[in-house]
Amino acid sequence: MDGQKMAKIFKALSNQNRLELYLKIVETSDAGYSNNNECLISDIIHCLNIGAPTISHHIKELANAGLITTEKKGKFLICRANQELAEEVSKLFKL
Repeated sequence: MDGQKMAKIFKALSNQNRLELYLKIVETSDAGYSNNNECLISDIIHCLNIGAPTISHHIKELANAGLITTEKKGKFLICRANQELAEEVSKLFKL
């Protein structure tokens, strides 16, 4: 992984609310929360003390960093953790 990509990832995770949101998405994805390791944002938004516009901003930042993918299904937003990238980042911390 190159330095520019790492900086983008770490910048995305440097915000406490964004980090909490990402960890919730990873947690629900790992638990097989729904089909295809999907996470409905409407289901986890209640766990966080953040408004919907702020959640939307954080999701865009996480997606831009490649940490998650998003998909609209009707009025619902579905997020999936990028497992390959999560494993790659995890390996960096084990060095």
